[in-house]
This record gives sequence, structure tokens and C-alpha cells, in this order.
Amino acid sequence: MLKLNFNPFPGLATARLHLVEIKTIDAIDILKFRSNKEAMKYIGKPLAKEIFEIEKLIKSMEEGIATNTAIAWGISLKNSSTVIGTIGFHKIESEHYRAEIGYMLHPNYWRQGLMEEAIECILGFGFLNLNFHSIQAVIDPNNIASAAILTKFNFVEEAYLRENYFFNGSFQDTAIYSILKSSYTDAKMH
Repeated sequence: MLKLNFNPFPGLATARLHLVEIKTIDAIDILKFRSNKEAMKYIGKPLAKEIFEIEKLIKSMEEGIATNTAIAWGISLKNSSTVIGTIGFHKIESEHYRAEIGYMLHPNYWRQGLMEEAIECILGFGFLNLNFHSIQAVIDPNNIASAAILTKFNFVEEAYLRENYFFNGSFQDTAIYSILKSSYTDAKMH
């Protein structure tokens, strides 16, 4: 079983981004994309309306970090402290050396390669520092951009679950992608 410890919080950086610990002060920034219809289109959760909803979300993120069962980073540009997105492992199964990755970015920052940069950083951290054996992503199959980015990083679609999720008055499909550590390291070597 994995022995994880997120204290002190592992801040990370890429060429253009800081991946930082999310604090209550970031609630206003996060509300901007959690209340954005375009950003939330494929998330399968209601739009946030009030700051207290985001504060509650941040509290649950802090609990995951404190119990080493989840970790989330705020994404900000290197020249700014504004949180423009989030990324993390929101379900960690230590006994199986497995985690589920989740991510979102404010639409103003789409199509700039920023999420690719963040995902590449997090995959490296997950496999090389946390010693995960596999990482999965659960997405709305209509989210073609998310499927494309996962495929780019050698994730493989493992399952397609038909109408397994009820949201907004209808049943939704889910696609499950995953990557093994061996696939990640093989791709890095080529």
C-alpha cells in the first residue's frame, strides 16, 4: 500500500505555470470558472452560484490533503496569483496504487496548451514521486477536447458506461480512460 504524505504541500511549476495549494482566498477566482456554463459543460455538476459553495469545495479539498486521500492544485500563470483552473488526483486508492485525475480551466485560457502542461507535470509527479501504478480519468464522452488530451498522453479508453450517471434530468454516458506507469515511462523514453 502507498504511504502518502502531502504535508508540506508539494507546490509544482512548469514553463508557464505554478501549481499551488488552493486556499480560501482563491474562492473568488474558482467561482469564476465553476459558475461558467462553458467551463462546466462536461463536469456533470451544477453551476456554482455563491461563494460559500466554493468555500465548501475548498474545505473538502483540504480534508483530502489532510487525510492523504486526494490532492488538488490551483493553476496560475507564473506572472500572476490568479487561479485560472484546478487539477489534481481527487480519488486516490492507496491500496491499489491508483488515482483518478481531474482538471478544469477557465475558457479564457483554453487552446493555449496550458492544460497539457499541467497534466504532463501532474502525471510525472503521480508516477515518479507518488509511485502510482495507474492513473484514470472519468470523462463525459462528448468532451472531445478532454479525450484528445488524454489520448495524447497515452491514456487508453478502458470502458464506456451507457447512461450510468443521472444529471440535469437525464441519464448521461461516461468514458473511463487510464494509463499505466509502464506506458508513461515507455513514452518518456522515446
